[in-house]
Amino acid sequence: MRKVLSAQVSRIAHSGSGMCREHISVAVFRQNLKGIAKSLSPKWCIVALCLLPSLLNAQTDSIRNKNSEQVDELINQNIEMLSEQLQSEEGDLSSLTDVWNYYRRNPLNLNRAKKEELEELQLLNDIQINNLLKHREKNGDLISIYELQSIEDFDLVTIRKILPFVYVNNNFNSAHFSTREMFKDGRHEVVMRLQRVLEKQAGYFVPDSIKKKKPNSYYLGDANRYFARYRFQYNNNVSFAISGEKDAGEEFFRGTQKQGFDFYSGHLALRNVRFVKTLVIGDYQATFGQGLTIWQGFAFGKSASPMNVKRYGYGIKPYYSFDENRFFRGAAATLRYKKLEFTGLVSHKSIDANAIAGDTLSNGEIDVVGVSSLELGGLHNTNSLVADKGAIKQTVFGGNAAFNNRSLHIGLTAQSTHLSKELIKTPTIYNQFEYQGKSNFVGGLDYNYVFKNVNLFGEFAMSSSTGKAFCQGMIVALDPRLTFTAHYRNFDRNFQNLFGNAISENTLPQNEKSLYIGMEARLFKSMTLSLYLDQYQFNWIKFGTSAPSRGRDIFTQLNYTPNKKLDMYLRFRHRTKFENSDVDNAYDYLVPYVQYNYRYNLSAQLTPEIKFKTRIEYTYVDKTDSPDETGIAFVQDLIYKKLKFPFTFTLRYALFDTKGYDSRVYVYENDVLYSYSVPALYYKGQRAYFLVNWDITRNVEIWVRVARTVYDNQTVISAGSMNEIDANHKTELKLQLRLKF
Repeated sequence: MRKVLSAQVSRIAHSGSGMCREHISVAVFRQNLKGIAKSLSPKWCIVALCLLPSLLNAQTDSIRNKNSEQVDELINQNIEMLSEQLQSEEGDLSSLTDVWNYYRRNPLNLNRAKKEELEELQLLNDIQINNLLKHREKNGDLISIYELQSIEDFDLVTIRKILPFVYVNNNFNSAHFSTREMFKDGRHEVVMRLQRVLEKQAGYFVPDSIKKKKPNSYYLGDANRYFARYRFQYNNNVSFAISGEKDAGEEFFRGTQKQGFDFYSGHLALRNVRFVKTLVIGDYQATFGQGLTIWQGFAFGKSASPMNVKRYGYGIKPYYSFDENRFFRGAAATLRYKKLEFTGLVSHKSIDANAIAGDTLSNGEIDVVGVSSLELGGLHNTNSLVADKGAIKQTVFGGNAAFNNRSLHIGLTAQSTHLSKELIKTPTIYNQFEYQGKSNFVGGLDYNYVFKNVNLFGEFAMSSSTGKAFCQGMIVALDPRLTFTAHYRNFDRNFQNLFGNAISENTLPQNEKSLYIGMEARLFKSMTLSLYLDQYQFNWIKFGTSAPSRGRDIFTQLNYTPNKKLDMYLRFRHRTKFENSDVDNAYDYLVPYVQYNYRYNLSAQLTPEIKFKTRIEYTYVDKTDSPDETGIAFVQDLIYKKLKFPFTFTLRYALFDTKGYDSRVYVYENDVLYSYSVPALYYKGQRAYFLVNWDITRNVEIWVRVARTVYDNQTVISAGSMNEIDANHKTELKLQLRLKF
């Protein structure tokens, strides 16, 4: 009987797989289930009702892993583009994927999910979320995950995308729990990581005679990088973590770091307990609105999915990463009363800065009259960087009041920042409107509104300098297969906010005006076209650009996924910006800098155990007054993963040939859990890495990763720097241990 019932459920579940425009109606879906019941005897009906949830889950689980890999590819592309924008090869981006890691382990019940939890997934737009909530109100709980096909703007592509992170169940999960239950059912995790470059680097082998003459020409510690974290979590309600990190070159339990790790972080957090939406004591991040008033941390921006142009502010969330700057330290809480939410936050911590020395005091200490710049690197491996460590104190007070219902959100946000010493920058023409002083205040209003198939969102903010920033976006689902996006941003040159992170070409939302238009179209059942055009301008000069300038970013990608075993895409990107000419003249003038990128990417599941990935990318750079540059990279991956086999192997071999750094190619690499690597390949050479993940037991897991780059046209790497390697190769080793109990 179980086989018969399973076949019937499978038939219903996939009955809409060939649809393009039409959806399964709720009535038809539920009538089919009733038909199964009528065909069975009363005794078997009872058995069927007991087996149905497990059967539906079995259908779901059978393709969960395949869909998870497709989502991973989308996430990898987003991280790749963000790393390219940040020009960072190993940034700590783990906070961006923490939500997906959590919901993989603890899938979200769609019959109980709240609006903010669905937004956290970043895989559904607000129109789809609103339609799902309306469907639940009108028809009651979902019977199966495939009933989503009966909801407007949901199709099989969308369902498969969210499947690794959700499930359907009628059980009610209460957030009211006892302390005994929390410690009994909570999960403990310990992660320890070692990382280093194996070749000798110049900064670690400096003679004592040179050290005395040049005190900043050598690293204080060894080349090892350590990271350790203990984390306790009970569902999504309670979290406790403490972590420490030592960067390469920093001392460890000696010298300037007698306390061990250079950086410590920790928190205690509660979530969704009675009227408390979030409470965090310790380190946390705050994200509100579209990133104009408060957004502490990274966020995806322009990417292969045009829908990512919208920010989803989650409010307060605990901090797990080891970036030493992009977080607050103190306490924050969000309280919920019906449709109203109130957030308050306070942060007080030491930050790195370049001190401006004044007179020598009577006790021999140097009076610090101010700082010339704020340091965000987090490295303390030389004498000068140690001197900059914690040079000043930063205090932040902030708050948010918001009204939320199913289709409307309105929020008011404010933050006040105070530095213990004045920030005094070296006067130049381009930086005269940037933030300086000891205090700053920023206030803003954001909103999000869904009406039928239209989602409007935006934010307006103003700083104490009277500078204003504004952004307005729109997402329109013209058809289940066609979504249109538009986004306008206008940031004054004197808008000042150290904690802003909006969609922007600049690091901070300042001195920029732009119109962005994007589209995502499902041309056929297996083919999707994504494209966007971002036309922007800077009304004031910037560093390296001695006049107002403009730019353009054109992106298009065609995805073809005929089945669960094959996925490929073609990508074209064209970027134009203006910068100062390299030609020596009595005056500077602007010339266009044009870059073209072409990519073909193929992912194929050759067997249930073996996955095959291939990428070819070509770059062309036209620099007007300098020789043009071209670059090409070929990347081949082989991944072996067998169910019930404790080992997973990943092997990559890449060839690259570029004329220089401007024609570099960024390529995402698989890495150990909670770590990301997106190296920039340039010059001519080869790169390979081997990654093995071994599940020793259910509670013990280790990773070993070895990566090596060999240059064909270089005999010295990073010549003239403290990272100089007197060889044509560089080898990186990474070891990680994870304990779960």
